[in-house]
Amino acid sequence: MPYEVLVPADQVKLDRGEIGCAMRVDSGNVPLLLNEVRHALERLLATGEAHTIDLRAIPLGPGEEDRLLGALGRGEIRATFDAMGPTEIQECGYPGVWCTTHYNPGGTVVTGRFLEITYVPALLASPAEDVRAALERLTAELDA
Repeated sequence: MPYEVLVPADQVKLDRGEIGCAMRVDSGNVPLLLNEVRHALERLLATGEAHTIDLRAIPLGPGEEDRLLGALGRGEIRATFDAMGPTEIQECGYPGVWCTTHYNPGGTVVTGRFLEITYVPALLASPAEDVRAALERLTAELDA
């Protein structure tokens, strides 16, 4: 059989070069995405406009997502919470750039990964309705 089927566990071996492959698949999108992040940071500073990049909607070759995240680095802030499965928000090494990763309820398979260029990730901001309800509840407790 001229072609082998790779199972997910083999992906790591392929990325490390442990599985023979005649050529490396590289989409060329990593530098383009880094430039998109740069332009999004410029817009954020100039206008306050946030920008989101859905990494699962962009064709990337084996290991390219890891190379992109490696280039962006890791910052100091990390938040995790559980909403229909675990979610992790990690500040990148460039403040204003955040990586949000959604996992399945078992916590093993990534179901979504986004780069969000913003001052505060949307998932961490309290919705106005929740703040309004908090004010009403606190007011009721103080008036009681």
